[in-house]
Amino acid sequence: MYFKSTFFEDYQLEDKRVTLGRTITETDFVVHAGHTGDFFPHHMDAEWCATQPFKQRIAHGTMIFSIGIGLTASEINPEAMSKGYDKLRFVKAVFIGDTIHSEITISEKGESKRPEYGTVTEHVEIINQRGEVVLVCDHLLVVKKK
Repeated sequence: MYFKSTFFEDYQLEDKRVTLGRTITETDFVVHAGHTGDFFPHHMDAEWCATQPFKQRIAHGTMIFSIGIGLTASEINPEAMSKGYDKLRFVKAVFIGDTIHSEITISEKGESKRPEYGTVTEHVEIINQRGEVVLVCDHLLVVKKK
């Protein structure tokens, strides 16, 4: 990982970056359930899930968010701070064996309450191996001006 200084003025609307992929495993399900305490049968009980519409275990939405956002952390910008995430939606189910990647597009820029900073919104789409969007959200950044 390296440090790259990108100031508010350097962000351009519609600029896009695409991450590498990551295959979701059964171990991911078990570890995430252990971390969160979410052992609902939708995620953990293969026999019960076989009787349900998807016919298999469904990945935790929070796990897909965590992994998908983790994929975007390929570089550190010391001039920006995360302010959080908005408009988070679980669009499609993810299953063991699916491979996801993230696509990040600069969707908005604006002024901040502090004049030495601006705001940047990164629209994040997490996409499976079939090209289907499985999760969307907006990442809000506060970025130092030059």
